[in-house]
Amino acid sequence: MTWDETYSEGFFGPTTGSLLIKNLRGVVTGRLGDPLREVETIRVVSGRIEQIGGAADAEADVVIDANGAVALPGLFDTHTHFAIGDFNPKQNTVGFIESYMHGGVTSMMSAGEVHFPGRPMDRFGVKAVAVAANRSFTLNRPGGVRIHGGSLMTGPYMEEEDYEDLARQGIWLMKVGFGGFNKPTDAVPHVRWAQAAGFVVMSHSGGASSVPGVAPITVDDLIAMAPDIAGHINGGTTSLPELHVERLVKESTAALQLVQAGNLSASLHIQRLAAENDALDRVILGSDTPSGTGVMPLAIIKTIAELSSIGGVPATDVIAYATSNAARVLRREEGVLEDGRPADIVLVQQPVGGPADHPIDALNRGDITGIASVIINGQIRALRSRNSPAPIREVEVQPHR
Repeated sequence: MTWDETYSEGFFGPTTGSLLIKNLRGVVTGRLGDPLREVETIRVVSGRIEQIGGAADAEADVVIDANGAVALPGLFDTHTHFAIGDFNPKQNTVGFIESYMHGGVTSMMSAGEVHFPGRPMDRFGVKAVAVAANRSFTLNRPGGVRIHGGSLMTGPYMEEEDYEDLARQGIWLMKVGFGGFNKPTDAVPHVRWAQAAGFVVMSHSGGASSVPGVAPITVDDLIAMAPDIAGHINGGTTSLPELHVERLVKESTAALQLVQAGNLSASLHIQRLAAENDALDRVILGSDTPSGTGVMPLAIIKTIAELSSIGGVPATDVIAYATSNAARVLRREEGVLEDGRPADIVLVQQPVGGPADHPIDALNRGDITGIASVIINGQIRALRSRNSPAPIREVEVQPHR
């Protein structure tokens, strides 16, 4: 394949080839507690990181001169509302996924296809929607983003063997709270059946959704259900009361999901509480969009800037909420920049016109960084972001070195 042919397909460099990123200012591993690594290169072969910190003159099919950018792991959005394909009917939105990629998001998780037009609420209908949504994103990845779709919207009509059957079909996500249970705790056996079949289970939490027929889910419900993820506990509808959050942190092991569409004050309180209880490794981030809040391509990087600058947690640790923490909960290899891992990488610079002289300092003071490139599976999917502030320096791509 020639350079021009590759360029015309919308990405730079084949997954099976090699990529060298040089002249980095540092690497954020994505692991909680890790400081910025002062290394200048990342070498990628066949979509995986071969070496961090190697020679700057190594041979590669494609070379990126980072011009002093910092490398972050690609960001996870763990609460995204797809229908099927790149479409959300709540806001009549088409083509939003690539725009989120321009916000540094390289992996997106379905929070259930709750906005699917005429969403069925019967045993065979919900299974069909989950399988169809999963298949649609298996065969179509807008912007190259890793889409984890087909989140089963379970209900009282499901039977134990349904979860085992769906697992054989490749379905591994489930959402509780939208399926017609008379009371939330009626879902307890379904959560256990799903988890036994290998599902990652997320529960709605807090106040009632704008979707008709959805009841509030309290901390007692969450503790009884014991989902893998306590969804948008800072709101997205209405946040859990502070005493309920304290119980959730202390009496459960669920991931604590904070969303941009929720209550920022509640997010800051939850972050403080998690820090006091040595539970920051349970915090994960989502956008909870597109929804009534709208479409927010910069939702995750904006949340990182807010939790760092106002919450006083170093940006390198807050980044972990959207990278290694999320990857661990979702049982994914992405989310950490280290040898052998998938090469999902975001190159960031401080924004033009800002007072910070380093992109991590920009996040620490609450400014969104300039995104200079997004790489997924070793392929360059975007250079200068069309959504973030302008990076102070752009990266340069040199093909076929």
